[in-house]
Amino acid sequence: MEDRGTWTLTAVTVACVAALYVPTVQRTVPGGDSGELITAACELGVAHPPGYPTFTLLARLAMGLLPSFSPAHSVSLMCGLLGALASGALCFTVCRLSGPGPGALLAGGAFAVTRLTWQWSTVAEVFSLNNLFVGLLFSLIACFYNPGVRNRSLDASKRRKIAHLGALCCGLGLCNQHTMVLFVVPTALWVLVQLHSDGGLSLRLLVTLGVCFITGLVPYVYLPISSSLNTARWSWGDQTDLSGFLTHLLRREYGTFSLAKTESSVTVATMLKAQVDHWYADYPFLFCLVFYPAFYNGYGKVSGLFTTMLCVYMLFFAWRANLDISKPLLLGVVERFWLQSDAIAVVLAGLVLGGPKGGLMKRLGYRRLWRTSGWVVTVGVLVHMAHSNYWTCDQSRNDVVENFGRQILASMPRKAIVLTRGDLPGNTLRYLHYCRGVRADVTLVDQEMMTYPWYVAKLRSHHPGVHFPGRWWDPVRSEEKGTFSLEHFLSNNTHRPVLACIGLTDGDPSWERSFTRWPLGVCDLLVPAHTHFHPEDWAHRTRNLYQWSQPHNSFHPGSWEHVANEEMWQARMKTAFFLYDLAEGMEGDGKARLYQLSYTLYKEIVEAYPVYPPNWDRNMALACERLLRSGPQGPGVAERLLSCGIKHFSLYLTKERQEPQAPAIRSAIAQLLQERERLRQNLVQGP
Repeated sequence: MEDRGTWTLTAVTVACVAALYVPTVQRTVPGGDSGELITAACELGVAHPPGYPTFTLLARLAMGLLPSFSPAHSVSLMCGLLGALASGALCFTVCRLSGPGPGALLAGGAFAVTRLTWQWSTVAEVFSLNNLFVGLLFSLIACFYNPGVRNRSLDASKRRKIAHLGALCCGLGLCNQHTMVLFVVPTALWVLVQLHSDGGLSLRLLVTLGVCFITGLVPYVYLPISSSLNTARWSWGDQTDLSGFLTHLLRREYGTFSLAKTESSVTVATMLKAQVDHWYADYPFLFCLVFYPAFYNGYGKVSGLFTTMLCVYMLFFAWRANLDISKPLLLGVVERFWLQSDAIAVVLAGLVLGGPKGGLMKRLGYRRLWRTSGWVVTVGVLVHMAHSNYWTCDQSRNDVVENFGRQILASMPRKAIVLTRGDLPGNTLRYLHYCRGVRADVTLVDQEMMTYPWYVAKLRSHHPGVHFPGRWWDPVRSEEKGTFSLEHFLSNNTHRPVLACIGLTDGDPSWERSFTRWPLGVCDLLVPAHTHFHPEDWAHRTRNLYQWSQPHNSFHPGSWEHVANEEMWQARMKTAFFLYDLAEGMEGDGKARLYQLSYTLYKEIVEAYPVYPPNWDRNMALACERLLRSGPQGPGVAERLLSCGIKHFSLYLTKERQEPQAPAIRSAIAQLLQERERLRQNLVQGP
């Protein structure tokens, strides 16, 4: 009867979460790694380290099963369903240990409807699959601890079967995300100790468990197969030999057991505090864990395992998460990895609030009253959490990043070579270009990837129209054998337009010797330095380059939508700034002409929008001041330019209160005020 209740409550949890997730999944490509992951599945290539073969193959299957949807929508739907199964697995874990009850529903349901889980379960990312493997591992631990049979010999036999399933699950989980190892190692040791104490541990059993674990790692065979076939136009790394395979598997290009190449000064204590703050905000019911020591013995040795896993994961990840979480976007990267520790925390909380086998019901008495009120309170908490997070997590109408990519591609000259930089333009343009067939005439070249010989070799085979003057690009040591500089690359590809999106990688200024760049929206057109520039024609071409309608500052600072929106807004003033900067290095009539054109462009965009980026005010004020100094101005024009400079410098200081150059700007305002006052006095006195 209890087993029926367990499966019923688990099925209800999965169904309700799926019904919540499916309508809210993102239908277009999100920011971050999603575009690259979907592209790897579309092309049957290899994703960034460690490769994510399980996710890639499942995503490809989802595209085949849902061909009428876009690839991004198909993969997002798959992730939503995997996320629903993950919440069901957590519910099942608590049911198996403490019986079906409010605690089990709260564990599975609350995990699903918090902002963090919901957000990463409805986009094309690897985290919902990872949550599922974590949930399956917990479920198998619960079944191993409580096999559900009373006959000792049958109990031992079932435990061995569960151990084999657990070994397979551990292998498969490691094929998706390496952080799973922080759960696998404590679990494996715990299971072996339990088997030994039961007298069932033998060499044969160890061998069969090892075989099951290795079988779970079989999806990694996909990496060398895909790399050898080399049919994917986008694929990361060369896994055709053991060295390349291990480099990818161990994430050596990123830094093994680190989130990024660069080191951060953020301390372990800061990381732990940030996670505790997240718990306080998203899981208010976790206060019940203060009662956990009183129930520690109620669940035997499994309590110690879960506690150990939680401590090991939190400490290790806080140590290796080398990103500056004071920046909202990087905090968003880090917090996704808190999902695994969140899963343990809600399971522990569910056990404390558990059913007849333990929890507050057993300690406080009044079981029927507690049970009824527990169900009511649990459902109420879940409904409240779902309602609070729905509008934040509903991504069904979010097309910001895809629209960003489409508009950039539409603005490019024909047959352009596009040097992408960073995740936002790189992954978004890859998805649209390779999976959706947008702008098939252009060629995408990733600047960072071009520093790897395997990447240049792959591009040579797929894009013979792009000429690489060496085996790889070395921004620092471009004179060494086999390497090339950016100047060499550009000089060998003058037969096609070359664009840089967004910006150029630091460290290689060689291109400045013979090339210059003209702003083309978010990107820059790299042209030979001797090419004649027509300011008015270029201003006309870039004046209405994009049809971007998102209001400024309308997204959370930690989102990729915010980054895309900010890039589009700043792109509106790039030509004006370029003309201003060009005028700074000129003399004569050309200088005044460029200042006038720059001022005109700034005036157009500032007057067109009631809300805009603060730096527009500073640049507008500078344009007014420089135009004023560029030559004789009539009294009316001079006063207008002085008032414009005063107004926009003042607005800038109002918006940017932490501006380090504020004293210099205030001094400039005071000087402009004095000049305007003298001008007005001269006008009153007359000739």
